[in-house]
Amino acid sequence: MDETTVREKMREFIKRELIRDESYDLTDDEGIITGGLMDSFALAELAVFVEEAFGVYIPDPDLTVAKMDTLNQMVARVMRDLQ
Repeated sequence: MDETTVREKMREFIKRELIRDESYDLTDDEGIITGGLMDSFALAELAVFVEEAFGVYIPDPDLTVAKMDTLNQMVARVMRDLQ
């Protein structure tokens, strides 16, 4: 799966399920957690989605605000295991 597909699937999931605003214009480098759009508990939901959608398991030590705050960071983490 290519990076563009991963990015768009993750963007849509975050907007629909975590932010709950499909019209929100989520940018690639926006602080999603530090910006208050979702809380750290939502990272667990994101991890479940990533595992189901892409077959990538993200261990708990990687599910931190420092490592998973932006869409760019999230996509990079998924792509690391897909390649």
